[in-house]
Amino acid sequence: MGIETILVIILWAALIAYIVWRFLPARGLKKMKQEEFRASLRKGQLIDVREPNEYKGGHIVGARNIPVGQMKLRMKELRKDQPILMYCQGKSRTNQAAKLLMKNGYTDIYMLDGGFKNWKGKVKKD
Repeated sequence: MGIETILVIILWAALIAYIVWRFLPARGLKKMKQEEFRASLRKGQLIDVREPNEYKGGHIVGARNIPVGQMKLRMKELRKDQPILMYCQGKSRTNQAAKLLMKNGYTDIYMLDGGFKNWKGKVKKD
């Protein structure tokens, strides 16, 4: 086997590992159906992990915008003693944010099953 073949195999393995890591649900992240999520809104911290332009286009009433790309810098804004209810458009960014939060000691994290694209509750536009 030539060096090029070995490099190609390593690159493919790395790509597959990244895809699996990115899309597998975070261990400990609990999914909530809309009804349960809506009932829990006042009991926790509601976080929209989408980008600011998506947030301004419409978000769940009462949500704070902490984009997943800023989560590492802004996670100190979140309390560890209260549940965190998160959502994105679907689920991949919520998974990323949850993995980062769990790695830093946050444990009570919930995800809106189906994401914002399937939300039937009240929406606010900025």
